[in-house]
Amino acid sequence: MALVTGASGFVGSHLVAEMTRRGLPAKGITRGAAPGLVTVPSYDPDRDWRECVQGIDTVVHLAARVHIMRETAADPLTLFRKANVEATENLARQAAEAGVRRFVFVSSIKVNGERTEPGKPFTADNPSNPQDPYGISKAEAEAALMALGRRTGMEITIVRPPLVYGPGVRGNFRSLMKWAASGVPSIFPLVKNKRSFIYVANLCDLLITVLDHPDAANRLFLASDGRDLSTHELLTRMTHAAGRRPRNISIPLPLLRGLGLLTGRQDLIARLTDSLQVDVTPTCHLLGWYPPVTVDDALKRCSDP
Repeated sequence: MALVTGASGFVGSHLVAEMTRRGLPAKGITRGAAPGLVTVPSYDPDRDWRECVQGIDTVVHLAARVHIMRETAADPLTLFRKANVEATENLARQAAEAGVRRFVFVSSIKVNGERTEPGKPFTADNPSNPQDPYGISKAEAEAALMALGRRTGMEITIVRPPLVYGPGVRGNFRSLMKWAASGVPSIFPLVKNKRSFIYVANLCDLLITVLDHPDAANRLFLASDGRDLSTHELLTRMTHAAGRRPRNISIPLPLLRGLGLLTGRQDLIARLTDSLQVDVTPTCHLLGWYPPVTVDDALKRCSDP
């Protein structure tokens, strides 16, 4: 039996549904009431998890305070540490005490950093270089879990995905999908960046793989679809998936960055024009795992009503 936290969230809901479809026993945990899931009042650092983890073989921990584009908290790092470090360590400690065999922690590529140079993807061997409170909290949670695993013998598996997309996705990816479906021309033909993404079904397939894979114990894995795209390539594929003909307006990168500065959207422009690549090759080779859904099929599924 696997315990899945954050089971009503974007990834968690897909994961529980896929495990159920495959006949894999899963207990989904959520803070809000949802059919078929176990409701808990909070994921606070002092929560008593003993009842929830009894009889559990593996925990997949997805619940987290997520990255917020326009953070308004006066001290966001303290809030991220409470939710993502202290609460995670509390759950893992009680899981170990209950005899849970493996704790799978879904972290973030933000632990590696915010950008890469073209052709120089992040690897699992890179030193941590988080640039914001969310990334810092995920890095600290990883370190705390590995230390706890060494003390208790519970196996720790860490997965760092880049941006996860799929049906129901929100945020910038959803905005790009709407852009592509509207027929508005791409303004990124001159941007030669490369970015890694992962389709939610591919991530769920990887998480199911590491539940029991003997070579996944006490290891860190980076995740992606295995096909990196520039922003322009992504928009073009989205446009085709939406049944439209791509159109382009070429705007030089310095002008795009200048527009971002003038409008106060420089962070957004950076995300659309910088590179962020992930080397997923070691993950594939070690686990014998390959993303089952291609990028084009994934985008088509996102565009389908």
